Amino acid sequence: MSASEPVVRTAWPSARPGPSRLLRRAGVGLASGLVASAALVVTLRLGFTAIAVAAAVGIAHGVWFCFPRRAYLDSMMTAAALAIPLWSLMSVVLFPVLSGQHPMWTAAGMRALVPHLVGWVLFGAALGLAAQAASDAADRWLGPEPIPVPPPEPQKRRILVLGGGFAGVETAVSLERVFGADRSIVITLVSDTNALLFTPMLAEVAGSSLEPTHISSPIRTTLRRTQVVRGPVTRVDLAAKRVVVACDPPVTLAYDQLVLALGAVTNHLGLVNVARHTLGFKSLREAMRIRNQVIDAFERAEVETDPERRRELLTFVVAGGGFAGVELAGALNDFARGMLADFPDLRPEELAIVLVHPGDRILPELSPQLAAYALERMAARGVTFRLGERVADARQGAFVLKSGEEIRGHTLVWTAGSTPHPILKTLPLDRSKRGAVVVDEHLAVPGQEGVWAAGDCAAIVDARTKEPCPPTAQFALREARTLAENIHAALTGGQPKAFHFDALGALCVVGHHTACAELRVPFTRRNVRFSGLLAWLMWRSIYVAKLPGLERKVRVLSDWTLELFFPRDIVQTIDLSEPARLQGPAAADKPPPYAA
Repeated sequence: MSASEPVVRTAWPSARPGPSRLLRRAGVGLASGLVASAALVVTLRLGFTAIAVAAAVGIAHGVWFCFPRRAYLDSMMTAAALAIPLWSLMSVVLFPVLSGQHPMWTAAGMRALVPHLVGWVLFGAALGLAAQAASDAADRWLGPEPIPVPPPEPQKRRILVLGGGFAGVETAVSLERVFGADRSIVITLVSDTNALLFTPMLAEVAGSSLEPTHISSPIRTTLRRTQVVRGPVTRVDLAAKRVVVACDPPVTLAYDQLVLALGAVTNHLGLVNVARHTLGFKSLREAMRIRNQVIDAFERAEVETDPERRRELLTFVVAGGGFAGVELAGALNDFARGMLADFPDLRPEELAIVLVHPGDRILPELSPQLAAYALERMAARGVTFRLGERVADARQGAFVLKSGEEIRGHTLVWTAGSTPHPILKTLPLDRSKRGAVVVDEHLAVPGQEGVWAAGDCAAIVDARTKEPCPPTAQFALREARTLAENIHAALTGGQPKAFHFDALGALCVVGHHTACAELRVPFTRRNVRFSGLLAWLMWRSIYVAKLPGLERKVRVLSDWTLELFFPRDIVQTIDLSEPARLQGPAAADKPPPYAA
């Protein structure tokens, strides 16, 4: 396109042409349309109708296009190019329909209208020349048309969300919803990873039921207008309202509103040897490592000739009898016993899945009846339980319980404790006994204007029941939505909303098409409890529905369908042959230095 070619007019929403400018453009278009109407009157033979159509087209052309001075050739060619769409719309369709006939879009009908096409081409060329002449005359007599001035940039208000888990991502999504297209709001999310991990299905990855990437959704595709910064947070300066992220190079982010949604990390309760010799179970990388550890142990046991050594390799210990530990133990038991078919030299009695829990029953979050059912079903499938015990020490090839009992093995997965993100210890904020940031009923941090917290790193008390909110996904999602609405209220002068949420219930898979469910009846305080295959089907239905994005739902359903007909995949994707293979991710990845 040449520099003088007519272009479509563009203007900012707040800088639309005023009445005088619109009248000037419409006048130029009307005059040029009336001048060019002679071509339509002669070829269409519609008299006043042709003149009216020419005037309307001329006005639209004058308002929509602008005309650089003396660009007669470009204006003529541009307007003449409108002939075919105008001919198709008017002569082929509209005029016959208005006269009570069918549209003339047959080959014979369109051939009969070729003279009309010639008329439209002549009209377009004349319209372009006349519009250019009228525009040049208006410039000489009335002066140049004012150029639209963009509106001033609104003062930016920066909202910074720290954490890419359920609470962090849902906060960003909700902020996008409540603020809409408000250009004065800048939302930034900082996350260690570029994907949201659907942790309720993490045990299925460790048990090789699901592909690792199928339970992770890219954060950038979930958020539409939020800037995403990947990297660990290394410093939070509340006084200067600055956050440092360990990118390459490090990035310093300023904020007006800060959301702490950093989640929790594994807590080994100060047991240094346990931390060195165990695997965690909070990230996708750790779940993949557990899966590969099990496969590697089977491969090594297949060629091991010492029976005791073989039993050690095939002993897998899970510390912690909550939801995570029970689901992991059930998944590993199904996975490991299914693998025996591919290793004919290994006997079922050599395999041991041991769950160690300090309480007198597993699953303290559920009723005693469901907990007993889960223990019974898992024990029948071969899982061994050590209740009233806790792992006190660990060394290469052995794990020591508090009672002094020693379990010989090479794989210990720790699910027995978690603690809020360690960077919170560097901040001058009130914290609960477990280290979470104390917030008020509106999820704001007392004494720190513009600082909020939600999720596992926040100590939240329900505004109605006055009970502490558990660090679970269903609560994190509701906390995030309330928090976003309260930030909107704080920035727009609205009334903040106190947080309240009644738990929907709990579901736990214990392995082999078996689950336990305790669900709250809507509008009542009653809970219904059931177990077995129905609970397992409900678990899968509910959680696949909660997976973000249709693509992930389809992929997970495909994995589950394939599992009905084919054995689980035992391809080892991580090489564990290095000497530090049993030290876990905590030893492989050094934590970042947290500054005060």
